[in-house]
Amino acid sequence: MNVQDFIHHYTPASEADAPTLLLLHGTGGNENSMLALGSQFAPGAGILSPRGKILEGTMPRFFRRKAEGVFDMEDLIFRTHELADWIERAIDAYNIAPESVIAVGYSNGANIAASTLLLRPETLKHAILLRPMLPLRPEQLPDLSGVNVLIETGLRDQMVPFSQAEVLAHLLNDCNAAVTFQKQPTGHGLTEADVLESRQWIQQIAADLADSSR
Repeated sequence: MNVQDFIHHYTPASEADAPTLLLLHGTGGNENSMLALGSQFAPGAGILSPRGKILEGTMPRFFRRKAEGVFDMEDLIFRTHELADWIERAIDAYNIAPESVIAVGYSNGANIAASTLLLRPETLKHAILLRPMLPLRPEQLPDLSGVNVLIETGLRDQMVPFSQAEVLAHLLNDCNAAVTFQKQPTGHGLTEADVLESRQWIQQIAADLADSSR
């Protein structure tokens, strides 16, 4: 597998010490869907944005599901490892500092990012999970010490029950990740509050990375 194995968009960071955002779209999105959001989250950041390979009708996704909220677990596990392999290869191909990568996943993209944290814990050190649910529970919990996760959930989300995001947050805590759990009084769509809190969280991560490199 090479870096072209996933259709993707890549833009290098335009500012020194800026992170690279790994943008993972929701169902029906593509490699361009979250570019504007990425610019709002972290102006000047690099962008690495793959398109999910699975089609549900005409809508790209990162893994198959049997019904809304019911995942094809065999495919989820396979696609998680496939994506993790690609992320590692893209980081190498584009000469990106691995510790500077911040995954930003929305809905289906958040779920495969969460699955990557749980199944391939060495791949991601920082992740923003927007409207996620618990994708799976691994037989053995990974040690996510040093991993930072921001979860943004909607209290009135009719697609992803709040309890699912809460279970995911507790599980990641049990894995020793540093989890920030934010609850928004809204549904599945994103709000200005999501953008503001994500931007502030990224700024803190970027500041910590800059300090550690000095």
